[in-house]
Amino acid sequence: MAITDWDKSFLATTRGQIVAQLRLGPKTVDALAAAVGLTDNGVRAHLQVLERDGLVQVAGTRRRAGLGKPARLYEIVPDAEERFSRAYALLFRALIDSLALRKDRAALTKVLEDAGRQLGRQLARPAEGRRQQAIAAMGILTELGGLVELEGGRESDLIRGAGCPVSAATAAHPAVCRGVAALLAEAIGADVRECCVRDGRPRCQFEIRSRSSAR
Repeated sequence: MAITDWDKSFLATTRGQIVAQLRLGPKTVDALAAAVGLTDNGVRAHLQVLERDGLVQVAGTRRRAGLGKPARLYEIVPDAEERFSRAYALLFRALIDSLALRKDRAALTKVLEDAGRQLGRQLARPAEGRRQQAIAAMGILTELGGLVELEGGRESDLIRGAGCPVSAATAAHPAVCRGVAALLAEAIGADVRECCVRDGRPRCQFEIRSRSSAR
């Protein structure tokens, strides 16, 4: 299970309690077992799952009193705090709202497309051929939190999303979708046109054309 929202339901689980303890600092299995009321083996089983999901890692060892093997220390991974935070979506929406008050629609679109291209260069995933470019775009959208599928065609490929990773802003500001299209175009080296669905629950939809066929 990949954790994308730090919510009450996760906090209420034993695994969530272990993560909460590790957010306070590195701890041994013994310390975690005492904190959450489990056996050492029970904690180890949860830690294995959390390691597999990329939330927890081994931080080193701590020597025990007397003879015996040093105890392993566990900690959350460096980027875990970002994955637990809800602040990013709120701040992003507030930032777009603020920009929309200060710029007309064309200027806002340009700002978002420029930002998308900058991010696209960081996420660059060049691929040969339209289908491979579409698959690369799907990978990027999935990593950003989207759930997408690919619909192939003769002239273009269409990526359809079951939701939208930036839905906090797209319903009120369609220009955000243009920014995501610019991101994908820059990252995969293809022409990308947004045709997202914004009625009701926002859903991503991007048409991918290879630049040779789009001319």
